[in-house]
Amino acid sequence: MNAPNKIQSGFILKNDPGKTLQRLRIVAILEGISFLILLFVAMPLKYLYNQPEMVKKIGMLHGWLFVLYILLLALAHYQLKWTWFKTGLGFVLSLVPFGTFYAERKMFRE
Repeated sequence: MNAPNKIQSGFILKNDPGKTLQRLRIVAILEGISFLILLFVAMPLKYLYNQPEMVKKIGMLHGWLFVLYILLLALAHYQLKWTWFKTGLGFVLSLVPFGTFYAERKMFRE
């Protein structure tokens, strides 16, 4: 019998810059979407209609995606030998609405 495939520990840290960049692009889009939903849907619901539930749910999701984005950005910096300027710009763009979409289109396509 064949043993079931096991996920190798540290699979995301393998030196495969192409996969890291692909993951970074996907997470950048998801993080950007979650940020926009948080800002333009959840926050108005909380402050205009006194419904804070969505902020808790979307805020948690956005927080996890943001952390994953930063980790992948650091990994891309290391694997792809990016300059500190490019990595820093990727970080700053994550703080601006629509910024990760710009980063995904203009910076994360090598």
